[in-house]
Formats: sequence, C-alpha cells, structure tokens
Amino acid sequence: MAGILNGMKGLVVGIANAQSIAYGCAEAFRKEGADLALTYLNEKTRTYTEPLRDALGAELYLPCDVREPDQEAALFEAIRQKWGRLDFLLHSIAFAPREDLQGRVTDCSKEGFDMAMNVSCHSFIRMVRAAEPLMAEGGVAMTVSYYGAEKAVDGYNLMGPVKAALEASVRYMAVELGPKNIRVYALSPGPLKTRAASGIDRFDELMERAAARAPRHALVTTEQVGSVAAFLASKGADGMTGEIIHVDNGFNVVG
Repeated sequence: MAGILNGMKGLVVGIANAQSIAYGCAEAFRKEGADLALTYLNEKTRTYTEPLRDALGAELYLPCDVREPDQEAALFEAIRQKWGRLDFLLHSIAFAPREDLQGRVTDCSKEGFDMAMNVSCHSFIRMVRAAEPLMAEGGVAMTVSYYGAEKAVDGYNLMGPVKAALEASVRYMAVELGPKNIRVYALSPGPLKTRAASGIDRFDELMERAAARAPRHALVTTEQVGSVAAFLASKGADGMTGEIIHVDNGFNVVG
C-alpha cells in the first residue's frame, strides 16, 4: 500500500546520529514513501551518519555547514539537478557557543548571539528561500523549536530568544509563501536526549520535570515526532500553515 508521501522528494538537514529528531523524521518520511536527500555537518559526523544514509536509501548525501554559504548553494543545486523539484524540507539544526548557552541571556556575547541566530534561525530562512523555486507546485518547510521559545525555561537560556525568533519567522514566511501553496511549520517537541541538547545545563533535570508534569507522564520519542512531521508534509495537512505544532505529550498545556 502506498504511503502518504509516496513519490515525494524531501530534504532533511540536521541528522547527527540515530538519536536525532531529524533521523526520527527521516525514518517516518521514508516509511511513508518519500525519496530523501540528507546532509552531514563535517567529516566527523559523516562517520556516524553514513550508515543512516544507507539505511534510509538516501538519493543525495551532501555536506552542509550553514556557516559555509557555498555548501548551502551546492546542496540546493544538487537537488535541482537530481530531481528538479523539492516537495518538503525539514530543518533541524541549532547551535550556540557553550559559554553563551550556559550563562545568563543578560551576559551573552554579541558574537555568541549572532552565531546562535545565524545557525539556528537565519539558516532556516535561507533554506526556505533556496527551496522556493524548487517548490513551483507547492511544498512544505518545517523546522524544530522548543517550549523555551514561549516561556522562560530554566537552563534553556540563549536558545529561548533564538527559538522565539525562529517561531516568528515561521509565521511570517507562512503568510508570504501561502499564495504559492508553500506551507511552513515549526515542530515543538518536548525534551529529548539528543546530541544537540547535551550542551544545555542540567538537561536531565529538565527532562524529569517534563515527564512528571506532562498529562501523559512520559517524554515523547523521535518516532512520535517523525509521525507528526510526515503528516505535516502530506496532503492531509493541506489546510494548515504557520502553526507551531507541539509534540510533547501535552506538557505545553500545563507547563
């Protein structure tokens, strides 16, 4: 039986290892029939992600450090040459220097703030802009946020303002790209033990609080996030855009 994404072409940016939110989403996309393009950050991460590329049967696998404009350009040019179109994009990357991430927002450096905004927020804007001409028949762009964009979460620090900017960008781009039938979303999962989260101070405590307070008294899994992402990429979500989709076992309603 055909999946809900059968024949669609998707780009997944941000797989670091098998525990990544991006990998959970990529698995769901592939299960539902999509053909995938994947990226890796550098040669070190390539060691961990090449087996995942093989498991997913990715048709494209290219380096993409968003601090290197030439790599972004080469990625979208490769997609244009290989497929001539792009149906959906998942952006799941974030970074802030550890000294800025683990300190007060009040004390963050200009350099740290600029880097966090560039990697975690503006890179999504750039990718959507690059994807736009490849989505001539419409498409979907998704990114990954967190509840700390809405409320002050102890330990989330600098990433709070950065993710808030990311969520605002989703809303504005949804309005701008709606006439072209391009839908834009942010997934907002509950805390997950990923490589990206390892830099957040006292993250284990944050996960314990989330599991204790969520109505279902459990953390979500990358598979659950992936299922929602696959739905958003499908025609079934055609009446939605600009939404911040919480996938957190209900934590956001009581948090």
